[in-house]
Amino acid sequence: MSTGNRQTRLGHIMLIEPVLHTQIQDLHFSHSLVFKTLAPFTPQLIRDIGVTNGDEQQVGYYVSILVSMFSSFKCRRTHRAENQSILTAAFTLATTMLWFGLSRTYLGLLLSRVICGAFNGENGIIKSMMMDITDATNLPKAYGYMPLPSMLASIIGPLAGGSLSRPADRFPEIFGQSQLLKIYPYLLACAVPALCSAIVWLVLYFCYKESVSTTVSLWEVIKQWFSQRSYAKRSALSNNALLSSEEANSEEVPSKSLPLRAVLTPKVVTVSANSGVVTLFVVGIGKLQQIFYATPIELGGVSLDPPRIGFIFATSAFADGIFQLLFYARLHDRLGARVIYMAGLGSGIPVIILFPVINALTRAHGMSFIVWFAIGVQRALIMIMDMCFRLFVRAAAPSRASIGATNGIVQLVNGVARIIAPGCAVVFSFSMQEGRDAWLVYYFYAVLVFVAIGTSMALPQDPSLWEERQ
Repeated sequence: MSTGNRQTRLGHIMLIEPVLHTQIQDLHFSHSLVFKTLAPFTPQLIRDIGVTNGDEQQVGYYVSILVSMFSSFKCRRTHRAENQSILTAAFTLATTMLWFGLSRTYLGLLLSRVICGAFNGENGIIKSMMMDITDATNLPKAYGYMPLPSMLASIIGPLAGGSLSRPADRFPEIFGQSQLLKIYPYLLACAVPALCSAIVWLVLYFCYKESVSTTVSLWEVIKQWFSQRSYAKRSALSNNALLSSEEANSEEVPSKSLPLRAVLTPKVVTVSANSGVVTLFVVGIGKLQQIFYATPIELGGVSLDPPRIGFIFATSAFADGIFQLLFYARLHDRLGARVIYMAGLGSGIPVIILFPVINALTRAHGMSFIVWFAIGVQRALIMIMDMCFRLFVRAAAPSRASIGATNGIVQLVNGVARIIAPGCAVVFSFSMQEGRDAWLVYYFYAVLVFVAIGTSMALPQDPSLWEERQ
């Protein structure tokens, strides 16, 4: 890509910076807040509704099923999703979170997550929008803005979920007289993301404007129905006008998207395989931590209550956001995307080793400073694990017109990985059973790390090398 084109793209992202703050970040915030709020108290909720009949080893199974069902029904949308779809997603997040808080049976919890997943596609929209307005030269700087809503949601969510669960027991002087919160002890915690999603829905409804209008008059619909040839001519004229208005960047703006078979290039397949394995490991580790923190010490965990689990997640999210905001682009410019990505994968091994180490330290010293220090080191290593990979996704697209299709393929692979990942955490519950190898779950995750390192060998040293060859 020439220097002039790079400057053009940099200028373009500077122009859309207000859009990032009002549209993309609003979507990212509401999407992240829901999942971060549920994480601290879900294991305790499973115990309270009695579905495990007091069997602690079954908690991991039911938590994993709850997460997997959401991912199974999650709809992946491209950056061409309509305004109505985005509004529907925000509305569904608000209503299903209230449903989740009012559920007193496992079936009710399951149905609320299924419906939430079926109408939720914000994550794919966010990634497609970001990749569509950037290239390999300014995407690191653009992603410097992305930790802001995620960090805010990752701080508010765990703190709300951990502190506001069972409020009648935790704050009897304030909520002790509320029969509603005694009957539904997790309603208040779920109301926080529900309220935020409702506010985001109102903001998007009154302020969100699509960059390309999809409004078509009735007369145009009738003409398109009876004359496909006329429609094709209008499309050709529209494409010619677009090309003439961006003549300086004609190499970057193709007239039409490529078919699916043409998009499935070796680069896209390589990136999809890498993304799937990394997603499987990162999401699986996240769910494993959620169960590990809540599991009793004698069964291999650390026996933390929801407030302390929320504190861990919130603190690590704050550190993650600050680190990416201040150092992400600088590290990328100095070391390159592949070096940082490989360093993140390499950190997976000590992350796995620290699980039994933390349990052993807790058995010996209780929740002392050394245990909290080990937990902090583990969270810091996880922080760098998923960095820089989106640069490869953007660079793997055969053309700018196929960025959405490329991201759709990667999101499809990631969706399958997210369905499987909670099942990986089930291995922890399986290993707790009498007569099983307690290290089985850690062997399993170590294999995933080595598979991820092996698939990453096919990635280029710099994502921009792929773009320059297009």
